[in-house]
Amino acid sequence: MKITADALLFDNDGTLLSSLESVNRCWSRWASEYGLTAEDFARIALHGRPAAEIVADLLPADVVPEALARIEHLEVEDAGGTVALPGTLALLASLPAEQWAVVTSAGRRLAEARLAHAGITAKNLVSADDISRGKPDPEPFLLAAARLGVDPARCVVFEDAPVGLAAGRAAGMTTVALTTTHRAEELSADVVVPDLSAISAQATDGSVEITVAG
Repeated sequence: MKITADALLFDNDGTLLSSLESVNRCWSRWASEYGLTAEDFARIALHGRPAAEIVADLLPADVVPEALARIEHLEVEDAGGTVALPGTLALLASLPAEQWAVVTSAGRRLAEARLAHAGITAKNLVSADDISRGKPDPEPFLLAAARLGVDPARCVVFEDAPVGLAAGRAAGMTTVALTTTHRAEELSADVVVPDLSAISAQATDGSVEITVAG
């Protein structure tokens, strides 16, 4: 299967790299510090959402600024365990830097720390610090398309989380789901693959031809 696009937009955690162990460590420690239980977390969606939204869902408003700063500190300090997922480095190396972007629900400082530890250099990055509405709102992906100067309809979104795929669809973009953190039946996308090792790309005349294995 082949897809032609002008830009490729990648979610970060669970798509380009894995920080799952770090996330579990940091949020467990944070929850303990703030007296939260597993039941508190069970009632809200965590993956793919900005930390600010999660914290606001769990704690009183007057505690949120301090608690948000605490989880961001914990995660940045623990970013060293981040690793690139299969296929990530090879795929990115085949792409011109101006034709792809990272679109993440993490703050810029945390996103840059995780990318650096995974050996990824991103020229274009849209983080939670750049937007007013996070995924599943299309704003993050539309902003990335605007920064790259491309039509949203000519973008392909790579995501592992339902909220991210919903954001990509709402932006009018082609969506590719990775089953790195969710089962295939939980993901609604144009294409579903195990990870980025199933994707190859060839840049030609300002566009990118994507080949999906299998």
